[in-house]
Amino acid sequence: MDFRNLEYIVSIAKHQSIGKAAQDCFVSQSTLSKFIHNLEHTLGQPLFQRAGNRFLLTYAGERYVATAKSILESKKNLDQELADTLRENTGELKIAFRINGGINFLPQLLSVYWKSFPRIKLKVYEYNSPLLEDKILQGDIDLAFIRLPIEHSEITHEIIAHDKLLLLMAPDHPKAGEGILREGWKYPWIDIAKLKDEDFILQWPEQRIRQTVDKLFHKAGFKPNILLTISNTSIAAQMACEGFGISFAREIPLQYITPTKKLLYFSVGETEASFNFVIAYRAETYQPVYVKEFINIAKELLGPGGLA
Repeated sequence: MDFRNLEYIVSIAKHQSIGKAAQDCFVSQSTLSKFIHNLEHTLGQPLFQRAGNRFLLTYAGERYVATAKSILESKKNLDQELADTLRENTGELKIAFRINGGINFLPQLLSVYWKSFPRIKLKVYEYNSPLLEDKILQGDIDLAFIRLPIEHSEITHEIIAHDKLLLLMAPDHPKAGEGILREGWKYPWIDIAKLKDEDFILQWPEQRIRQTVDKLFHKAGFKPNILLTISNTSIAAQMACEGFGISFAREIPLQYITPTKKLLYFSVGETEASFNFVIAYRAETYQPVYVKEFINIAKELLGPGGLA
């Protein structure tokens, strides 16, 4: 079986373009066009509909591509398993984070990992949180650092750490004295309903931290006055530090942020809002040794007693 031919078809389906697929597969457009023509002639039916410059799958094409992906995945798993039996710690590992999500701990993680697996080539990607699961399912990435919940049952995960939601405020903020100590809570607790007239610096609505915060506002019975919307936790924390407004962040990223001034942390909500920080990957996919060890090292560094 010529696995390269299967890769050609999958690439054309992915890009819907002969030109982009040719670049992806490192062949000429004429070679790829001739290959498609010959294959469709052999099969006796088209795999693609031509819509201008776009190549759209027919029903036969969808079935062909689905099977091709399955065959290529099985080959990849077999190749990795055989490589493990030979103890060849070589390969490529594709990991992903939400945008700016790995900036705090990735250098330390890779420093430890490469001491044991110096021959592994890594590719690091950043996507908006909703895209991470799709990228896993499509096979574009091997591992993704995300927070629960996970929507797709085809994706499994391993818990790395438990993260807390915190409210951030400058010490000289008029509401800084509203926090109270509660037994069992790590940080002073503040009633978010008392902040309804204050300015907030919040993340974008598609970010999971913002979705959690919006639920808190809804339960408190008010819509916040949003001074600034931004995805970057470090900038949001620094803005709060400078007294521009109140913000929110997770506890783990805050440990890597050094604000220019003192910053106060508060717990919020009737129960402590927490997030399970996990490494996710496609279920029932063979994981070579160098992938399993990456997960183990991440657990040691980011779990209890580690960097986090």
